[in-house]
Amino acid sequence: MPPRVSDVMTGAPQALPLEATLYEAARVMRDEGIGDVLVTFAGRLCGVVTDRDIVVRAVAESRDTALTPLGDVCTAELTTVRPEDDTDTAARLMCEQAVRRLPVVDGDKRPVGIVTIGDLAVANGEVGPLPEISKSPPNN
Repeated sequence: MPPRVSDVMTGAPQALPLEATLYEAARVMRDEGIGDVLVTFAGRLCGVVTDRDIVVRAVAESRDTALTPLGDVCTAELTTVRPEDDTDTAARLMCEQAVRRLPVVDGDKRPVGIVTIGDLAVANGEVGPLPEISKSPPNN
């Protein structure tokens, strides 16, 4: 039986409210060594913004990152998993949706974690470079 998502996810994901700015999200990403921040409204997940979103949807469009709210550039159409889902389900969803990370939410859609393709590779003991790369510290 495959492990559950709760066994491999990163708990307490970084999240900011919808009205926070891109500048704030970029600082969190830098300070935490991560590439994404979950976006919430009233504590519930409503989007995700990645470092690439900031570059492509904001900087390349000459938006002011200190004034642009996350809601203007975040991805709102999300695929999520629950902590009790198994890792095979998470891997299947990642393949189907062509994503590298999935927010983990509770029954009220509150974010409780994030699971990445690297987390799944390490958990499933896959061979090849991905598990080793995934265990390495971030390249800051």
